[in-house]
Amino acid sequence: MDFRTACEETKTGICLLQDGNQEPFKVRLHLAKDILMIQEQDVICVSGEPFYSGERTVTIRRQTVGGFGLSIKGGAEHNIPVVISKISKEQRAELSGLLFIGDAILQINGINVRKCRHEEVVQVLRNAGEEVTLTVSFLKRAPAFLKLPLNEDCTCAPSDQSSGTSSPLCDSGLHLNYHPNNTDTLSCSSWPTSPGLRWEKRWCDLRLIPLLHSRFSQYLPGSDLCRQNAFQVIAVDGVCSGIIQCLSAEDCIDWLQAIASNISNLTKHNIKKINRNFPVNQQIVYMGWTEEREQDSLQDRMYTPKFLALRGSSLYKFMAPPVTTWDWTRAEKTFSVYEIMCKILKDSDLLDRRKHCFGVQSESGEDLYFSVELESDLTLWEKAFQTATFLEVERIQCKTYACVLESHLMGLTIDFSMGFVCFDAATKAVLWRYKFSQLKGSSDDGKSKIKFLFQNTDTKQIEAKVRGFIFQPFPFHIFWLPAMTEQKKIKSPLKGKGERMKGL
Repeated sequence: MDFRTACEETKTGICLLQDGNQEPFKVRLHLAKDILMIQEQDVICVSGEPFYSGERTVTIRRQTVGGFGLSIKGGAEHNIPVVISKISKEQRAELSGLLFIGDAILQINGINVRKCRHEEVVQVLRNAGEEVTLTVSFLKRAPAFLKLPLNEDCTCAPSDQSSGTSSPLCDSGLHLNYHPNNTDTLSCSSWPTSPGLRWEKRWCDLRLIPLLHSRFSQYLPGSDLCRQNAFQVIAVDGVCSGIIQCLSAEDCIDWLQAIASNISNLTKHNIKKINRNFPVNQQIVYMGWTEEREQDSLQDRMYTPKFLALRGSSLYKFMAPPVTTWDWTRAEKTFSVYEIMCKILKDSDLLDRRKHCFGVQSESGEDLYFSVELESDLTLWEKAFQTATFLEVERIQCKTYACVLESHLMGLTIDFSMGFVCFDAATKAVLWRYKFSQLKGSSDDGKSKIKFLFQNTDTKQIEAKVRGFIFQPFPFHIFWLPAMTEQKKIKSPLKGKGERMKGL
């Protein structure tokens, strides 16, 4: 892993890719600061002709010592062509740039063998004469059995003179009297020359995933079932990476954290650019993907991707990231940040097997349940919500609520600079006043009643000065208090249901 700057991370590694219903195949991932590249191996012409990959025609001669020097696997019985699985060490240098391990044999001396069984291809090669012209193409997605090791003593891998039966699961050797320890030097003149042509096996781009506004998931779509050491990345335009299978759990987490870090950095940079077009009180604090749990548990799809944004005084919930100014008016739902309550859920509060979840309760009592992929994503959301709430409280400065105390209509003012003031609604007479530094605790029933605990500055005793406050409408103050007490550097241990706001 290469760390270029604090805001940019690059990473390269080998993984398996499950693409649709195909068997997993080996790919290379390369993570740049703004893109994830998924690459597969291919054989390309790198000199003499335009850059391309495709079929090649190669002529080779059978040697007295070493024969063709090739081993093959596969066949039509496995729905693939026969593939070169080994090239002998003595002949590797002569075949450089001509044949490669992984090449599928398509034609032999003009005979189409694409759909031939393994034994049929072996027989064609045995009877091909001293000079053989092969048409080959590199097979980029070879089945797993092609990776089986060569077994020189395997009874199903006969020599070129053997009359035994070959097997598509083992390497059928096509080498007269060849042995790995043979040190005879082969004449270079016996091999074909292709002046001006040079072929190389390289990693070529299979899929490019731009990271801005991309999302990734370890879970099966819409469920709480987590894949083992695997994930997928989905671009904002819907292009999917396929299922990326890592070698270990540690490797999987490393990739997810690296991808999440680059997505986060791109999002922050994008927010800065967008905020140039918005006034100070409408600045974006947070944008990012989550998955919302459907309240109707009878549905097959438990979770749906949602894009959340904290901008100005509002929390926006979108189906897709907002790109234009008009998009901000088309949010699926909008909430005032000081009228909602956020709860970071502990393990005991989780509703299913998904981790890293949080809940949002609105003024109407609507409960929303969200899941993010990593703990770092959850921390990022929590800090952003704190910031958005504090900025809105700082902007509003003061808010007064109508309430009832002992059947009397009262007014409760929460002032950002002064603290709490309770007064008679009819006479405006102040009944009591407390600073934020005197607030030592609060609790509520989650609906309309709240209890404050203040400390008397003279006696140092805790006084429950306010009991049974009934607020109409929803008690917005329980969302104000954490931001205000934090600004005053006062610890306010919330209790009861009000404890859901602790730490915000």
